[in-house]
Amino acid sequence: MDHGVTIEELAATCGAIIDEIEKAVVGKRPVLELVLAGLLADGHVLVEDVPGVAKTLIARSLAEVTGLSFSRIQFTPDLIPSDLTGAVLPGLDGSPPAFAPGPLFANAVLGDEINRSPSKTQAAALEAMEERQVTVDGLSHPLPKPFLLIATQNPVETEGTYPLPEAQLDRFLVRIHVGYPAPADERELLRRRLDRGTDRADLTAVTDAEGIRRLQAAVERIEAGDDVVDYAVRLVEATRAHDALEIGSSPRGGLALVKLARARAGLSGRAFTTPDDVKQIAVPVLAHRVVLRTEAWVRGVREEAVIQECLDSVPTPSSLTVGDRSALDAAPAGS
Repeated sequence: MDHGVTIEELAATCGAIIDEIEKAVVGKRPVLELVLAGLLADGHVLVEDVPGVAKTLIARSLAEVTGLSFSRIQFTPDLIPSDLTGAVLPGLDGSPPAFAPGPLFANAVLGDEINRSPSKTQAAALEAMEERQVTVDGLSHPLPKPFLLIATQNPVETEGTYPLPEAQLDRFLVRIHVGYPAPADERELLRRRLDRGTDRADLTAVTDAEGIRRLQAAVERIEAGDDVVDYAVRLVEATRAHDALEIGSSPRGGLALVKLARARAGLSGRAFTTPDDVKQIAVPVLAHRVVLRTEAWVRGVREEAVIQECLDSVPTPSSLTVGDRSALDAAPAGS
């Protein structure tokens, strides 16, 4: 791996990050692993759930533990694009105009209730997500690396909202539902709050921006064989042929499957990806990239259920042999 980072170091660092975040976020390790995998895969995350299930806390805690700069944008109907990107301000005392960066200029950006702002403001985040830059008055300004946008939206309350268009939804690597905690986890959450005597948990940074960039470079060198690529392609093709879907996944869906599957393999301490890695992340990767037919929507069919049907209909290819796995595990990623 780049800069001497081994697969063991990658997995150990990721484990330490999750362990530290769990001091603040109780009982949601699979969700935390998925968000961290999104960061390692250099993608963006859409968190869709009801208020009060720790969406903001997850984003803030991730930034704190990974040593990344953090900003929060509260999307409202009166928000304008320059409130996100920044603006060129006139100089004082004869000095030339200067660009004042907006809140997008951070390593980790929380876009809270992104569907509360009109399309023009939502679109201002599009260039940042895809090109990792913003353009103001004809000049492009690069965003810091790494750059992660975690956007949230409430799927229940739709009055006064502006649904994200499919083109923008497709820019998110993964869509996540947090869900309510189990009763035992909720009791633990309340007990911890009482014991520490304050709302904020004291978290310690495990790494920094440079460390995350090295981990991202390491994930890029994790092996993804033909069986993984073929499986991803067949899953995407299955969405395009499904009777309940008006529009199936674009090729970006297949790219996202492989990217996130490699990150998941790295979290598991493996220098190779298996079809099962793809299978485990297929629903959160593909469900927001498809469009239901009207009749399916009227019947209450959910995109997640359709993707699960595609998973059930596409045979999972056999994985590597135990000997092959042992050989790959013993070698640095990308060797």
